Amino acid sequence: MTTAIVTDSTAYLSEDEIKDLNIHVVPLSVIFEGESYEEGVDLDVGTFYKKVREEKELPKTSQPPIGKFVSLFEKLAKDYDEVVTIHLSSGISGTYQGAVQAGEMVKNLDVHGFDSEIACYVQGFYVIEAGKMAKQGASAKEIIAKLEEMKKTVRAYFMVDDLAHLQRGGRLSAASALIGGLLQVKPILHFQDKVIVPFEKIRTRKKALKRIEDLLGEDVAVHSNIKASVIHGNCEEEGKEWMHVLQEKYPSVEFTLSYFGPVIGTHLGEGSLGLGWYRK
Repeated sequence: MTTAIVTDSTAYLSEDEIKDLNIHVVPLSVIFEGESYEEGVDLDVGTFYKKVREEKELPKTSQPPIGKFVSLFEKLAKDYDEVVTIHLSSGISGTYQGAVQAGEMVKNLDVHGFDSEIACYVQGFYVIEAGKMAKQGASAKEIIAKLEEMKKTVRAYFMVDDLAHLQRGGRLSAASALIGGLLQVKPILHFQDKVIVPFEKIRTRKKALKRIEDLLGEDVAVHSNIKASVIHGNCEEEGKEWMHVLQEKYPSVEFTLSYFGPVIGTHLGEGSLGLGWYRK
């Protein structure tokens, strides 16, 4: 049986990864003052952050219409027997549910949904693994089993400069945002039960990053073969510097540099930094 791999634009895979692993990407959208832009199609990262600085109101985000998934799945049904469709956490977006519903509407194609329960390049870890397995002829059942196994070791922590984006977008409770604003803390956030919640409240940016480094260190002390990604919100130089520090501290870890694109950047804001990893 042949298996196709589908994901959404919030995995922020590189063009080379998408091409090499034959990944099919469905874009989410960002809406500025009523005008909708598809992430990665007609809105790039640089333009997005520039528009956010210039516009008076924060943009909104929108999941793909079910029709987008239906038309892609109908196309894939001509060449594939199965699909594994991998999406950002169902706790912050309806994208996963939309993909699953679309799969039920398409004949002659067995669609298997996988809720990454996370986003960005950490979601991409799952997509890349699935793409490699599909290329080697693995079935959807085998791929899903591997992804569920991966999920046991996936970790991700991130720090935002301004909690207002998350709070206004409804991705973080108003109480949490208020605490961060009043104390001028840099809370470390993470996904828990599919939603974004505070992990720890730290007083400074430097200390927050150091705490995240130490959390990685705890896993490095126990596991070998860890793959990690530093993720930045339009602060590439700072992201590179942090990755260099991490590489020197943990030479056994394989690091990549990624970014918070328009959809996730809408909620986290410019200047955010994150670190995600899993045991290979």
